[in-house]
Amino acid sequence: MFFRQKASKNGTLSYLFGCAGMGKAVVVDVVAGDEEWFVEEAGNAKSAITHVVDTHVHADHFSGGRKLAELTGAHYCLHESAKVNFPYFPLHDQDLIVAGNVQVRVLHTPGHTWDSVCLLVADMRRGPEPWFVLTGDTLFVGSVGRPDLAGEEQEMAGKLFDTLQRRLLTLPDHLEFFPGHQAGSVCGSGLSGKPSSTLGFEKRCNPLLTLTDKEQFVRRIIAKLPPRPAEMDRIVLFNTAA
Repeated sequence: MFFRQKASKNGTLSYLFGCAGMGKAVVVDVVAGDEEWFVEEAGNAKSAITHVVDTHVHADHFSGGRKLAELTGAHYCLHESAKVNFPYFPLHDQDLIVAGNVQVRVLHTPGHTWDSVCLLVADMRRGPEPWFVLTGDTLFVGSVGRPDLAGEEQEMAGKLFDTLQRRLLTLPDHLEFFPGHQAGSVCGSGLSGKPSSTLGFEKRCNPLLTLTDKEQFVRRIIAKLPPRPAEMDRIVLFNTAA
């Protein structure tokens, strides 16, 4: 497997990974303006991009996902619940994306948004167990995603607690995860500048994950909400318009 993590503006992290042996690649959470970088890097790996995934409809940055999919002929993928005004390749919970020897299991993880997904990635040449998980804006190093951008912060904070406790934190402690943002993003509060961690370390050291009482978690996360993303309405309109 080859793997690239790209740091972009506003603390955004994007990903390219795949199977060089069979020439297949997947791209996740592209920022507008970075499309050619992914085309070039996939070319360096002698791999065709087959799927471009946005882990949710972004409110903090303009997505380059649709443009990259158009450039490469790839599927542009969102969770089936995404509310957009254009056709896309719908992802469902437990769907499997196959890119050569690389397999990507889709987990629906609502909380930051209703349409959020995380991606469990395995390299079948090493074995069927997941090697790492891309957590989008659901789980960050040192923090978690904000639940208020849809204006339903109480309900969404509770949904985020359930997602974390029942879906992500039941995965093996040794599993490495790569988030959609690092320090510099307003998609959460208190994000670390470290671009990856393990679930076991975060269970012990992430202050929000140590809260096992749902009501306490909801109160804490709502009390620490960062400012609303700049140009949020314009960004969402761009990311959902036909």
